[in-house]
Amino acid sequence: MNAILRAEGVDLFYGTHQAVRGADFSLKRGEVTAVMGSSGSGKSSLLYCLAGVLAPTRGTVRFDGAALASLSDDDLSTLRRERFGFVFQYGELLPELTVEENAALPLRLAGQRKAPAHAAAGEVLGRLGMTELLQRRTSQLSGGQSQRVAVARALVHRPDVVFADEPTGALDSVNASAVLDEFLRLARDQGTAVVIVTHDAAVAEHADSRYTMTDGILK
Repeated sequence: MNAILRAEGVDLFYGTHQAVRGADFSLKRGEVTAVMGSSGSGKSSLLYCLAGVLAPTRGTVRFDGAALASLSDDDLSTLRRERFGFVFQYGELLPELTVEENAALPLRLAGQRKAPAHAAAGEVLGRLGMTELLQRRTSQLSGGQSQRVAVARALVHRPDVVFADEPTGALDSVNASAVLDEFLRLARDQGTAVVIVTHDAAVAEHADSRYTMTDGILK
């Protein structure tokens, strides 16, 4: 099966500091891949290069055959909005929106009308056990509940790839295991590929393939 996302020889510098050193990476459609590494190893920097958020200093990142460097800023924004999803360590939910509104946000930003967008969000949230909390504000949620909303937001538009940066890092072990299981089950059910960066070997064990990163070097 051909890779949907590929990086070749990616270097990333912040000034004189090299965060990523000649990284080669490949992700197949529907595959779950983990990048393991300690804090400061460069794994998050690599993730944001793969997602088109950061431009590599050298090397190439291709998504679905197209080099990200060849895309305009508008095209990159559209790609990230419509074909990528993101889950961050602390959720990054919008506090002024309800659970349902947060989860529906990618669909609304893509121009979908409110009723079908909220219906789709409600369906995904229901699979995550959040049906009774659709009209709650995010300030009223627990950490595990907030992260379930973040997962729903990342998957609601059925993206090709979800990029997850320490998605369970702020949760206790019980919530972390439950959220990760639900996240990856939904992603696999809809054929969405996932890149997870984590320092936790227990999280990496859920992946189909694994990389390790040390001092910017990916193996």
